[in-house]
Amino acid sequence: MADRSFLAWPFFEARHRAFHAELEAWCEKNLPVDHSDIDATCRDLVAQLGRDGVLKHTAADSGTTLDVRTLCLARETLARHDGLADFAFAMQGLGAGAISLFGTPEQRAWLKKTMAGEAIAAFALTEAESGSDVANIAMIAARDGDAYRLDGEKTWISNGGIADLYVVFARTGEAPGAKGLSAFVVPADTPGLSVAERLQTIAPHPLARLSFDAVKLPASAMIGRRGEGFKVAMSVLDIFRSTVGAAALGFARRALDATLERTNARSLFGAPMADLQMVQGHLADMALDIDAAALLVYRAAWAKDQGAERVSREASMAKLFATEHAQEVIDKAVQLHGGEGVRVGSVPEQLYREIRALRIYEGASDVQKIVIARQLMAGG
Repeated sequence: MADRSFLAWPFFEARHRAFHAELEAWCEKNLPVDHSDIDATCRDLVAQLGRDGVLKHTAADSGTTLDVRTLCLARETLARHDGLADFAFAMQGLGAGAISLFGTPEQRAWLKKTMAGEAIAAFALTEAESGSDVANIAMIAARDGDAYRLDGEKTWISNGGIADLYVVFARTGEAPGAKGLSAFVVPADTPGLSVAERLQTIAPHPLARLSFDAVKLPASAMIGRRGEGFKVAMSVLDIFRSTVGAAALGFARRALDATLERTNARSLFGAPMADLQMVQGHLADMALDIDAAALLVYRAAWAKDQGAERVSREASMAKLFATEHAQEVIDKAVQLHGGEGVRVGSVPEQLYREIRALRIYEGASDVQKIVIARQLMAGG
């Protein structure tokens, strides 16, 4: 059984512990799921998570804020049981995050559907030449009378190909770089929007390269004000970056649980493998990495929930440490499982594939170091 002592930490309130217990019971009943048809499984997961009330935590009512501790607990718990379930939950929050934070009443009508699992959301930020460098976005949103015309491409878009709506960031040209971007709500059936390519990765998820060819949108599709797209994107990432660390934490906890079970059950040199001091040293390192990551993740989430306007440094530290050290924990799990650790379908093998992308998306590890250093130098 995964360690739950962290729930007694002062970061959490009674409602968080109650939510964790409810979600744990849901996971025990419904996960893991069949991964043979990723698109169909993700659609089913979103529908079920919405129907059972889990997705209500992925958006906030107008005038209120998202509870980041709840988002982190959800991602950690779901990831520990099934990486695809974590993906389905997380992308609903990330995809609809800009609408939740900055959307008009008309745009917020989408949130009723995303929280109910009746519409799948996607966050279309990345381009071929502007992954971590958001200010370098090239897609153009040109004014066309009382409308906007979008031309360009987005790539590595999660839920690409199955989403019902995309939050798209494009250059409206108010100023060079970051100050010339705006955000738009783009329904998936908008003429001119197409899936140019489905992208395959080592841990299969719905991903795509999207093409925008003279996609015409009403001015009412803009989220926030002209030229505020960078602010919108960073505000969303400031919330959801900590949750990436939480997902990594869930993967790491599962790796430790599987390794404890393996080393206690397997005999080596006439005794349980867990009796070997070298093995105990590895187990201690794994536990230490997990607790340190949890402290950073839930500190960042708590700080945001206490009303901090920005938690860029805390969120970057949480994301960086949790993902990098989860990779190390999982690598130790593979090693301690021996041949079983690299067998296709084994828990360590699955986790080894799942964890790698988390060190890249929503700001690669090296970029997180830059964010942390700049915050330090700025006195933040």
